[in-house]
Amino acid sequence: MSVDGERTWPDAAEWTGKIYSEGWRTAEGGTRRVVEPATGEPLAEVGLASASDVEQAGARAARAASEWAATTASDRVDVLLRVDRALRVRSGAVREWIVRETGGVPAKGDYEIAAGLAQLRHAIGLASQPPGEVLVPQVPGGTSLAWRVPLGVVGVITPWNAPLLFAMRALAPALALGNTALLKPDPLTPVSGGVLVAQLFAEAGLPEGVLHVLPGDAATGRAVAADRHVAMISFTGSTEAGREVARIAGEGLKRVSLELGGKNSIVVLEDADVEAAAAAGAMSSFGYQGQACVAAGRHVVHADVVEAYTEALVRQAKALPLGDPRDEGVALGPVISERQAVRIARIVDESVDAGARVLTGGTREGLFYPPTVLDRVDRSMPAFREEIFGPVAPVVPFRSEGEAVEIANDTAYGLTAAVHSRSAPRATALAQRLRTGMIHINDVSAKDAANAPFGGMGVSGNTSRIGGTASLEAFTQWRWMTAPGPP
Repeated sequence: MSVDGERTWPDAAEWTGKIYSEGWRTAEGGTRRVVEPATGEPLAEVGLASASDVEQAGARAARAASEWAATTASDRVDVLLRVDRALRVRSGAVREWIVRETGGVPAKGDYEIAAGLAQLRHAIGLASQPPGEVLVPQVPGGTSLAWRVPLGVVGVITPWNAPLLFAMRALAPALALGNTALLKPDPLTPVSGGVLVAQLFAEAGLPEGVLHVLPGDAATGRAVAADRHVAMISFTGSTEAGREVARIAGEGLKRVSLELGGKNSIVVLEDADVEAAAAAGAMSSFGYQGQACVAAGRHVVHADVVEAYTEALVRQAKALPLGDPRDEGVALGPVISERQAVRIARIVDESVDAGARVLTGGTREGLFYPPTVLDRVDRSMPAFREEIFGPVAPVVPFRSEGEAVEIANDTAYGLTAAVHSRSAPRATALAQRLRTGMIHINDVSAKDAANAPFGGMGVSGNTSRIGGTASLEAFTQWRWMTAPGPP
């Protein structure tokens, strides 16, 4: 599809209708057409991995695991450095795939590439971390050592909303620390979340068998979670799907890392810079059509400034052009699918029927849903309770800090939040009372960093974290050794 230099990359003749498992292979699960959400045009045809494909890939990854784990950290770093270079060289083609396959604007593609590169660089640092500790021996003159070893085969299941980033966020540290991997990208974005990843690592000289890319639907994900060769599952997606993955993986006593949904609040105190807070709120609710687990699903605003804040938020929403993300000046593209568009419309319509008011937006055209601001939202409404995963900003007023905390915490989720106030100590004190794994002062709710432990509380995860030094815990296990004398 994309022209890179004088030739098209990646070469569709090589991977069309196939999966990646020690080279490109015909998929036993058939094929699936990938469609551009903005236009409905077909983009590609990918192979779908069957349960048998997964079993064979797991066996191949298990065979490759001991040899890959035995390589030096320097050797693994060299591969990741080459992936880094390949991604930079191929960035134009990668950006185009992300834009066309996910419906995000080019800036969203640039963000994914930059964030993916950051994940690679941080993983390179992880590979050279001290692997263990010298412990006080129990026997005089003896030796007691503890060090981290790879888990073996890691299963990575990623969603459609940031397919390249979420693949790199798990694969880069897992491979850097000596594991092999099965990657199951979402069937809506199997190219930018799978094919491109396989091509980049292959160009970087990753040994055969270390990485397997297995596009497919929920059945493929269940097969990965259940596969006897897989020691750990890293899953990013909905809470409902995460529960099923955890149940299946639990039967095999596998380690499971879950990064799930969120119903995140931006809390705006009466002393906040209202214009700045509204700009952060708009970015948090409307960026990439609100299709992010860290998007703001509630704007909890002090009654003294709620009118000014809502007016500013409406201005921000109206200033965001909607259309084909490849067109110049477009700020929001389509949502990913008809199913998602129907869900967003249902939540808004049911909330309006219950008494909420649409101040702007609220009517979809096909997969295009405009940035929407709702006021008069109360706690009984779907817009308050459900994760919308669309460009909708429900505004909920409060009168005291205690009430703001109660509103923000009134959810089973606990992923992220933001608090806005001209007093940083005041905002920080309130932030400490929110049940979230991440919190941001005078900023957006939607933040990510390769060196930060990313994850949530409640049904936003299972207390696991990924990123920063948390990835050491996620993708390795401890081994302890004693000896009666010196090593």
